[in-house]
Amino acid sequence: MPQTAHPDTRIGHVHLKVANLDRAIAFYSDVMGFELQQRYGSQAAFLSAGGYHHHIGLNTWESHGGTPPAPHHTGLYHVAFLYPDRPALADALARVVKAGIEIDGAADHGVSEAIYFRDPDGNGIEIYRDRPQADWPRDAEGMLKMSNAPLDLRALLTEAA
Repeated sequence: MPQTAHPDTRIGHVHLKVANLDRAIAFYSDVMGFELQQRYGSQAAFLSAGGYHHHIGLNTWESHGGTPPAPHHTGLYHVAFLYPDRPALADALARVVKAGIEIDGAADHGVSEAIYFRDPDGNGIEIYRDRPQADWPRDAEGMLKMSNAPLDLRALLTEAA
């Protein structure tokens, strides 16, 4: 019988290799809104929301001055940042738009609403909010029935503070 992870297990943080630490810190703090918790000179930094020790680690240990991975290679597809509600997601989207960052896509997945774009090093970013579990679409057998419907970003932006 397969073992399962404890139901309260969560992804605690993501640690990214970046080409330019200052540029990455600026993106994750100024655009994404995370706070710098600690910096190790010109080689690494840790940022978070709400004073947590870190949700994002950034380093140049093996990547200083490097280039993004080539398309069609393995690696990180995207990191997803979960916002507590639709207005918080709208605020995050407004910062992305204000920074002039190109949106790669947006979708209503039935269980969530998600927006996709890239950081300055080409890493995929998803910002999203979940609907309450009671509202998740399910089939007749009770299995999740996620979708990939368009998400109206203009309507979402009207909810930004």
